[in-house]
Amino acid sequence: MSGSKSSSPAGGASPWPDEPLTLTVHTLPQPSAALVRDPAATRAGRLKMLLLLLVAASPVIASYVTYYVIRPEGRRNYGELIEPQRPLPAIVGLDPQGKPVPLTALRDQWLFISVADSACDAQCERHLYLQRQLRESLGKDKDRMDWVWLRTGSREFPQRLAAALAPAVVLWVDERELAQWLQPAEGHRLSDHLYVVDPLGHWMMRFPAEADPSRMRRDLERLMRASSSWDRPGRP
Repeated sequence: MSGSKSSSPAGGASPWPDEPLTLTVHTLPQPSAALVRDPAATRAGRLKMLLLLLVAASPVIASYVTYYVIRPEGRRNYGELIEPQRPLPAIVGLDPQGKPVPLTALRDQWLFISVADSACDAQCERHLYLQRQLRESLGKDKDRMDWVWLRTGSREFPQRLAAALAPAVVLWVDERELAQWLQPAEGHRLSDHLYVVDPLGHWMMRFPAEADPSRMRRDLERLMRASSSWDRPGRP
C-alpha cells in the first residue's frame, strides 16, 4: 500500500490549506469618557457633599456659635454660661415609685433643674414654683423644656407635693454623685441655684442665687429662639 497526501472528501484540494494560524490585532476602541475617573470631578463631588452636610448642620452650628462663642456687647446673659460644658453623667436616679431612671434618659429636651433635700424647705418650694411659672411663660415652647427636681437626702417622696409636682420630672439622686457634675458658685450650695441643660445633654447655664425671675425668663426665651430651627419638643 502506498502512502497518499491528505485530500478533501471529494478528492479535491482542501479549502483550508495547512498553514500556521495567524491573528490580526486591530486598534482597540478607547473607553468612554464617562468611564474615565476625572480627579478634578472627584474633588468637586466631594466638595459638594461637604457643603450639603454643612448646610444641613448650619442651624445647630449657628445657634451654638452665637450663644457660646460670640459675645456681642449688646447682649448680656443673666445666667452664667458654663465653659466647658459638662455632659449628663452616668448617674441612676429613682422616680417617685422607686423605679431606676438614668439621668442620660433625660436628653433630647431642655432641662430646667433645681436641687434640694426631699424635705423641701421654703427655698426649695420657691424654686419649684419658679420653675413651673417660668416654663409656663414660654407658651408653645414649654413642651421643649422639662421641669426637673433632683432631690437628695431621704429617698421617701414628699407626698404633700405630689399634686403640684405632677407635670415635673422628679428623681432622687445621691448628692455626692451629683456634686461631681453640677457645681454651685463659690460660697453657695447646690440648692441655691437653678440650672439649665441643653437637649444634647450638656449643663450649660447656672442662674445666680436669689435670681430675678424676669431676667431668668429673658434668658430662657433667648435659648428657645436660638434653638428653634433644630430643636423639637419631645424625645425620639
